[in-house]
Amino acid sequence: MTARQGLAAALLNRDYLDDTNATPASDTLLINEQSRWLESRGERVIKFGFGQSPFPVYGHAVKALADHADHKAYLPVQGLPALRERVAAFHGELDDVTWSASRTLIGPGSKLLLFALIKALPAAEILIPAPAWVSYAPQARLAGQTAIKLAANFETRWQITPEQLETHCREGGDRTRLLILNAPGNPTGLSPDVDTQLALAEVARRHGVIVLADEIYGPLTHEDAHRAFARDYPEGTVTTSGLSKWCGAGGWRLGVMHVPEALGDEIFARLLGIASETWSSVASPVQEAACVAYRITPELTEYLDRQRAWLSLIGHWCATQLHAADIRVHLPDGGFYLFPDFEAHRATLAERGITTSAELTARLLAETGVALLPGSAFGCDPAQLTARLAYVDFEGETLLMHPPQRYDQPMALPVLERVRLGIRSIIEWLE
Repeated sequence: MTARQGLAAALLNRDYLDDTNATPASDTLLINEQSRWLESRGERVIKFGFGQSPFPVYGHAVKALADHADHKAYLPVQGLPALRERVAAFHGELDDVTWSASRTLIGPGSKLLLFALIKALPAAEILIPAPAWVSYAPQARLAGQTAIKLAANFETRWQITPEQLETHCREGGDRTRLLILNAPGNPTGLSPDVDTQLALAEVARRHGVIVLADEIYGPLTHEDAHRAFARDYPEGTVTTSGLSKWCGAGGWRLGVMHVPEALGDEIFARLLGIASETWSSVASPVQEAACVAYRITPELTEYLDRQRAWLSLIGHWCATQLHAADIRVHLPDGGFYLFPDFEAHRATLAERGITTSAELTARLLAETGVALLPGSAFGCDPAQLTARLAYVDFEGETLLMHPPQRYDQPMALPVLERVRLGIRSIIEWLE
């Protein structure tokens, strides 16, 4: 058995079904670590499993980080006042929303800010669409809250419907509810259309549902047309974002959160209390660098525009190739994910002993070296033949040197060979 086959078998044995078991390692982090391990052993791996930005960190922020490397003081728990002002102005201009610096919290990545909010609530239902990012449900369990799955499907573009939310709120009685909405979404790369979002906002308003809008991929909406949920439900939407995706700085661990005044002072005080007893403050040099990253300039705008253009082109090419091979997939709205559905190949896959998404991705890894994550890792029914594909196995610095419009056949660039190879490998394996 090769190392790749051994890893595929180990991943297949992970339990995606039992929501009451001890919290396992995050699937996304695990696939990244294991892919690196396979590469270190000389195995070929196409890394479509881990959603890390392939682009370099914004250059001016890198310089600011170096310039402040000797800053060692503990900063305010809430974050540098100057940074909170910058963050509020950045999202105000980019998303056409009103953020108050006094209601903005800086944390070590948006992931911990999400958990802090879930923990800060009184006993609550945490409503999580399926598919959804792998950490939402485990965080709800760790915080002692009740995670409720609201299943979406291909026909609704993997979005929950206003009718679903209405039905749940009517049948579930009067209680605190937090609905998590991630747009553009991980694992789907999709956002709700405007009418759906307006209708969801109206249902949430009518039933007093708090919405946690995880908009970490918002600045990477391909057509620069991200619609923040707070535009439609400002009084009840807590928004999170950060540097990891649009700024290419996942390892810097800096996230931001805005809590509207309408939700009151108690919840914000609880968030500050949790922050003070856990992370204390984000690293001083990183906050100073973030002050530069969150300043909208022509250079930053060009940096974002070129990322969007390349991600849109690559995502649309991948989706078109998969669709031509009878793999259902929606064209992405933003970020760098696709959520392909292999249902049309169920019969032939079953003949090969593949009946679940975990079996599908394990065999793909073992037999082709292409690493995907199964739909079951994101809350989908294990028998649903879906997977998340992160089309980021390329070196982004080269692509940022020029916009894609410069080339007649941009997907033929050598830097994108691994993406082409990965998509071809999936299609040929099915055939």
